Amino acid sequence: MPRLPSFYASFLTFTLCSLGMAAAVGVLPVAAAESRPHVLMIAVDDLNCSLGCYGDPVARTPHIDRLAASGTSFLNAYCQLPLCNPTRASLMTGLRPDTIAVYDLDRHFRESRPNAVTIPQALRKVGYRTARVGKIFHYNVPAGIGTNGLDDAPSWDIRINPAGRDTREEDRVTNAEPHRKISAALSWLQADGTAEEQTDGLIATRAIELLREQQRDRPTQPLFLAVGFFRPHTPYIAPRSYFERIPLDSIRLPFSPTGDRDDIPTAAFAHNNPVPNYGLAGPVLRQATQAYHASVAMVDDQVGRLLSELESLGLREHTIVVLWSDHGYHLGEHGGIWQKRTLFEQSARAPLLIDAPGYQPGTTRRIVEFVDVFPTIADLTSAPVPAELAGRSLVPLLEDPARSWEGVAVTQVLRPADDRLDAPVMGRSVRTSRWRYTEWNGGEAGRELYDHAADPQEFENLLSGAKSRPKPITEVVGRLRKELDTRAQPQPPETGFNPARL
Repeated sequence: MPRLPSFYASFLTFTLCSLGMAAAVGVLPVAAAESRPHVLMIAVDDLNCSLGCYGDPVARTPHIDRLAASGTSFLNAYCQLPLCNPTRASLMTGLRPDTIAVYDLDRHFRESRPNAVTIPQALRKVGYRTARVGKIFHYNVPAGIGTNGLDDAPSWDIRINPAGRDTREEDRVTNAEPHRKISAALSWLQADGTAEEQTDGLIATRAIELLREQQRDRPTQPLFLAVGFFRPHTPYIAPRSYFERIPLDSIRLPFSPTGDRDDIPTAAFAHNNPVPNYGLAGPVLRQATQAYHASVAMVDDQVGRLLSELESLGLREHTIVVLWSDHGYHLGEHGGIWQKRTLFEQSARAPLLIDAPGYQPGTTRRIVEFVDVFPTIADLTSAPVPAELAGRSLVPLLEDPARSWEGVAVTQVLRPADDRLDAPVMGRSVRTSRWRYTEWNGGEAGRELYDHAADPQEFENLLSGAKSRPKPITEVVGRLRKELDTRAQPQPPETGFNPARL
């Protein structure tokens, strides 16, 4: 069992009695709100598991690593749809993409679920002040920087949208694919100046100002502060000093065996990455990879600034810190896949760290999903949980990271009709502790099965080639299809998405 922090213990007896008296009239006692911890949610755009705490030897992420060392690292956490808008809407509502009918970049979840309750809305009901700085719900990057983007106004008391010098220096960006916008191309800039002048630096500064204001003016009110960093989303922009931390000669492109793509269905490859490595040469790809890591290092420093401020204000032991990325990110795996929008491990899996007062540090390899974040925060703050949430609280894994869990994660993606596909295709993928099973349009457009016990890089599709399957494989597929059918739709929706925005 976790130790009970003194911050909670001092209020516990009075709070329990007050809640009992107030239940009949539905009024939250002041002491109940005062006894709740602050919550600092940190979201990082397009961050894969290229972190020191996840074992990446190139990463320069000491501050995120420090957070991991003091909290719980979820090494096998999976998003619900590897594209910014759907995954953020899913995490913040605790609902799957099929439930909120969000598959593309421009549909707001309230179009189909006007009464959905978000994490900050749930916390407001129990007395929290809620504030957002930067990107939590979806923004087009870089065009949406400095605006409210596709934000959700009912979620927040305060919304702040900084815009730094990166938005004024886009003409200096190196674009390796000039026929594409820098938002979707391999593009980067070794910027002049300091990180504090970049949008992400300004985001950290404004978040620190909010922490100080809260401590000064509202010391008894709990705060939910969501801080969303824009990098390492393309264009990869960071001051030159961060590139120097990642020497170019330390960069190695991922290994793929000869013929790796031969047993993979066409639909498995994103429409915006039609040819391996975009047809770019190795030296250019290594520069892009260096720029990605440099951007991550810059964001890491901003995370460090936030954590240091919590410590300076004496809030570190009274604050739940949750760090996540919206999805994973390819850096050339499987013979040249870049960015996101696939159902392979590198795209579906993403960082998730939770540091909550009263729980010992730990690392778990249990399978968890992003829809688990909402019920976890609600559990840790005693906030109300909407009945329709798709996930479950991860607090048992904070208590014992090695406990029995039986986790299953489902990730899906919608492909538009294009030069390769005659019609839209829905991909669904289920990940268990051993297997990843993926099917496209219910199997009509292809199927994949990878054994992570023997093939963690997903190089051998066990459903390719021979027409007959060994009985054990057939049984595994049947079991995994049942898991999919309970969590995701097999066919594309007739309405509710804009193929042009995929």
